[in-house]
Amino acid sequence: MKFDGMIFDFDGVLLESEWEGNRHLAALLTELGFEHSVEDALNHYVGLSGPAFIGAIEERIGQPLPPDFYSRRAEEDARVLAEGVAEVAGAVAFVRSLPTGWPKAVASSSSSHWVRTHLAHLGLADLFHDKVFSGKEHVARGKPAPDLYWHAADALGIDIRRTIILEDSPVGVRGAVASGAHVIGLAAASHCLPGHAERLRELGVHEVAHSFDAVRQMIACTMSGLSPRSLSGESRSAPTPSPRP
Repeated sequence: MKFDGMIFDFDGVLLESEWEGNRHLAALLTELGFEHSVEDALNHYVGLSGPAFIGAIEERIGQPLPPDFYSRRAEEDARVLAEGVAEVAGAVAFVRSLPTGWPKAVASSSSSHWVRTHLAHLGLADLFHDKVFSGKEHVARGKPAPDLYWHAADALGIDIRRTIILEDSPVGVRGAVASGAHVIGLAAASHCLPGHAERLRELGVHEVAHSFDAVRQMIACTMSGLSPRSLSGESRSAPTPSPRP
């Protein structure tokens, strides 16, 4: 099958931000009296943003978060935005290796300011131009709904069914699979704990990749009509996508 473009999640796909961000989140919550390990934060909050993120934490701790939580998080976000974060290994080279003019976008639960600032740190801002979309800003329903992926594909002028989506989180994968796209689950960043790939596979991704070299091989195989395989198992067919409104 020939694909007409590609949509990337951001944190945990292009940016190595999930482990450090959730390490800080777990430490902050523990300091405020709500004991969390990094694994707790990764398992329960990755992929969420805005009210859904806060709601998930408050449901787990059984009470509203104190005001100090928000000010401390804002301070950490400002520091990270100023200093930058490393790429997921191989991400920058992979994006730069894509054919010139091939439609591509970022569809993230983070704010567009967060994404654009870090794309600039990574030297990729010129490759995505204005095709940066946030579940907080561009759609009424963010991930795990498929709306953000539909919005990105429409903005690129491509059919979602002929689009590759690269996602790392269960929340993002649910929406990507429901969108009807060809979904590759990425388990390449440091936050991907044992069992992560299996969890993505159970949610219906077409393949699971453990590196960007594997992503490159999967795309080449699929576009040439061969049967791609992940580094840890066979590809699988995705469930029936959700109907578009």
